[in-house]
Order: sequence, then structure tokens, then C-alpha cells
Amino acid sequence: MGPKILRPIAILVAAIILAVGGLHTYAQTKSKPQELNYGAAVWHKFHFRPTIDKVKDKQCLSCHRDVLERKPRKKSPAGVDASKAIAWYQALSTYSGEQENFHWRHIASPFAKKVMNLSCTFCHRGHDPREEAPGSSATAAPQGKPAGFTLRKTVDPSKTCLRCHGSFPKKIMQLPGPWHEVRPTMESEEAKNGCLTCHQETFRTNRHKVTYLNGAKIEELAKENSDVCFGCHGGRAWYRNSYPYPRTPWPDMDKEVPEWAKNRPTQSDERFRIKAKAENQKPASEPPGPNSEAKSDSKK
Repeated sequence: MGPKILRPIAILVAAIILAVGGLHTYAQTKSKPQELNYGAAVWHKFHFRPTIDKVKDKQCLSCHRDVLERKPRKKSPAGVDASKAIAWYQALSTYSGEQENFHWRHIASPFAKKVMNLSCTFCHRGHDPREEAPGSSATAAPQGKPAGFTLRKTVDPSKTCLRCHGSFPKKIMQLPGPWHEVRPTMESEEAKNGCLTCHQETFRTNRHKVTYLNGAKIEELAKENSDVCFGCHGGRAWYRNSYPYPRTPWPDMDKEVPEWAKNRPTQSDERFRIKAKAENQKPASEPPGPNSEAKSDSKK
């Protein structure tokens, strides 16, 4: 057989070997992740839907505890002392203390615990252990069509980070300039939060009612400090565009939809909606955790 025939056969054999290996490691997912080798742990059921939707932080952190314990560099690669520099997230009054790592700031910091209910699975929704590049896997989209995931990212920032790190939408709010210029003209001793000048009784008053936020605490703290609002709505911007928040109807809402909002949804994503609990409803059961004790088969 010529090289043109042998090459496809070799590729097919390699694909079969990889598939069999994947099934073998996936079959080991009944074990505790920390008891598996790296290859098998990657394929653990905790990393895939639908199980990942029920996994709790304590189960994730049983293997990934280091994400909260890591510390930033004492010096930058250029030799600048961290203690003498201000990180971008330290620029607002809602953050206090030394520089800390990304995951700690979002999950374990005092302010995060007050205003957010972020969990590991808010961002991490499972992943494809194969090459994370369009066109490299068997499930890739046909040529010329979107692949459906972000290149080299296990998290889609447009659906996670952008929610709180979009740019300040001054044009949408019809403000004459950026917030740091407009703020002094809107705030007074009586109204410590200029945002609430408009948003307390007039515009978008039905807000923050999602599972990943502590809406009541946000509203309480915001009355004393506008950085509580601005911190997420433009104060720590990563992106040039703002997040297209759903226009959840509020009392006396204008029936005419503005041009910029005509394609906006009218409610939050299904998985983030706060659902009323039925009476005597039992809490959803958790999948067995990596640290859960094995149940004894014998009863005394």
C-alpha cells in the first residue's frame, strides 16, 4: 500500500487508541479525584455536565485549594515592589488590604462575601480536555461556521467576567461624561450615592435578583457608597463594551423600548434566576464529594 493509503489508516488507529484511553480514564471517575493520576482526574465526572451543575465549592476546593492560597508576586518582573504600587482593583474604596490573587478576591474576600454568592461553577462549567482550539476536535463546527467556544479559554469571559467588568455605559445613561467627572455634580451629603439619584425610584429599580449576587446587601451598602455600584458597573472595566443586562420590568417602566435595548432579554438567564421554594421542599442532593466518607455496608 502506498503512503496515501497508509496515512489515513494510521490516523484512524491513533484516534481509536485515544478514544479507548479516554473511555478507560472516564470509567475511573467513580474514584475520589485525589486518588487518581492526572490523566484520570481530568476526566472525572465532576468536570462534566450534568454533574458539574450540582458540585459544591468544597468539592472543587478539595483538589484545587491552591487557587485561594496563592499569593501575588512581591515584586513585578520589572522589579517594582507590590507594596509601593496600586493594583487596578485597589483603585476603589470597596477594596481594602494588600494585593491578593484573583480567586480569593472573588470568592473569599470580605467584600465578595457581602455582595456576591459566586461559586466555582459560576465560571467553570466544564471543559473539553482535548485541544481547546476550533477545528482540532471531533466536535468542531463545519468550516465557515462558529465553533461555539472561545479559543484557549476554559471560561467564556463574555458570559462571566463582562457582567461586572464592562465599561461604564455613559452613552446609554445619557450622561455628559465619565463617572469620575459627573460624580461630584450628582452626589451630596444628603445623597451619598449619585447612582441612586436616578436608580432608586425611576430607572431599573428591579435589579440584582440573581443567584450569584446578594442583592439585599448591595442595596444596603450602596446607599452609603457609590463605589459599590460603580465598582461592577464600569469602575473595574476590562472591556470596551458594557454587559447587555436584561431589562427586567420595573414599576412604571416606559412601554416604549429604546433603540439600544430592543434586542435585550427581559429576564435573567435561566440558571441564575431565583426560584421560589415550595413548602417542605427538600434541598437538592449533592453528588458524593471527594472527601466524603464511604458508607458502611453493615448496620449495627
